[in-house]
Amino acid sequence: MSEFELGTDGPKVLVVGVDGSTTSMRAGAYAAGLARRQRSRLIVVYVSRVSAFVGLAPGAAAVARQADHELAEDLRRQVVEGAAAAGVRATFHEVHGDPYAELVRVADEVSADGVIVGASTRAGHRFAGSLAIRLVKAGRWPVTVVP
Repeated sequence: MSEFELGTDGPKVLVVGVDGSTTSMRAGAYAAGLARRQRSRLIVVYVSRVSAFVGLAPGAAAVARQADHELAEDLRRQVVEGAAAAGVRATFHEVHGDPYAELVRVADEVSADGVIVGASTRAGHRFAGSLAIRLVKAGRWPVTVVP
């Protein structure tokens, strides 16, 4: 029988996905509060969807990529400032690809104890499946979905 170790229960590393949407920002705030209370490390992930730029005219694709990068930099700034104010150890990652695949990859790389995402607001996701549902079905970590 193993002994209970005081102070070692609870998540050590939390991953939260943000994309600038209202629900993802709520998820980020929830994750920051949880990380602060649990003294966890917070990994904030922004996934740039490279496929969103495919098929655009070269000039339009460049403008879209720049706008996407500016959003990521704004989110990075918010994470750094918010974490410093709250006393949370947070790291921001800007990655490119499929949101599900990238969140899974990052969560596995950092040995996440939990993943937090915002609920999808797209009606079609009720039928096709949202990012949150796919993460829950993966069954690798507890997943918290913030409305």
